[in-house]
Amino acid sequence: MVAGVQIELFLPACQNLKEKRAIVKSLIGKLRSRFNVSAAEMTYPEQWQRTVLGIAAVANEMSFLQQEMQAVVRFVENHPDVELIRVDTEYYE
Repeated sequence: MVAGVQIELFLPACQNLKEKRAIVKSLIGKLRSRFNVSAAEMTYPEQWQRTVLGIAAVANEMSFLQQEMQAVVRFVENHPDVELIRVDTEYYE
């Protein structure tokens, strides 16, 4: 089973692309190490206050995937440098 999440974020403190990339790179690294998921910036690479992260995970139980994706979204939502705009989650068997 596979879970995919798209999280659209607003980065209010960013004044340039260098600051945005530092925040996004740090957040992606934390997600990968803490939750063992695949994560990448998907859209808006040249806008310095907006991004969409794509996050994916694979497991053999749907309940585990749902809990893991909820934990990932909570983690991103509580990150101090970002504001959550939208979350889209999809599950595949």
